[in-house]
Amino acid sequence: MGTEEYALCVSNVKEILVVPSITRIPRMPDYMTGVINLRGTVVPVIDLKKKLGMGDTEVAAETAIIVTEIPNGSEGAGGMLTIGVFADAVHKVITIERDSIEPPPSIGLDIATDFIAGMGHSEGGFITILDITQILSADDFPDEQGLEIAENASEAKEP
Repeated sequence: MGTEEYALCVSNVKEILVVPSITRIPRMPDYMTGVINLRGTVVPVIDLKKKLGMGDTEVAAETAIIVTEIPNGSEGAGGMLTIGVFADAVHKVITIERDSIEPPPSIGLDIATDFIAGMGHSEGGFITILDITQILSADDFPDEQGLEIAENASEAKEP
């Protein structure tokens, strides 16, 4: 994203797509770009740069959507939630050994860094490894909340 390189744990990545047609949904959070059709399944797409306060993603030839899976609900009890996230580009899959990963930096000043899984050493520099499960959650997606409200409302009407 931008001029920096970031990484996601491959266990959260389902696939990588060329940016397809995105359907915009009214009244969504500003970081939610819309939804895509992934083989008949509606998948919400977010702008990760916007979610992290880094500006908007400009869609270009190298822009990709990384389809991720995160636990839906506490401790994964609700299955997995599939979410697409924009990336300016996806360069490669690399292996970073555990002993080459430093803990997230301690910045102080009450700045949350829980979305950083670690700092990986790679080719003479660092790659920030993002913890997508800390950046995204089912609570970020109003459709999930709306479904829960609708289910609760129908349960309340039953005698």
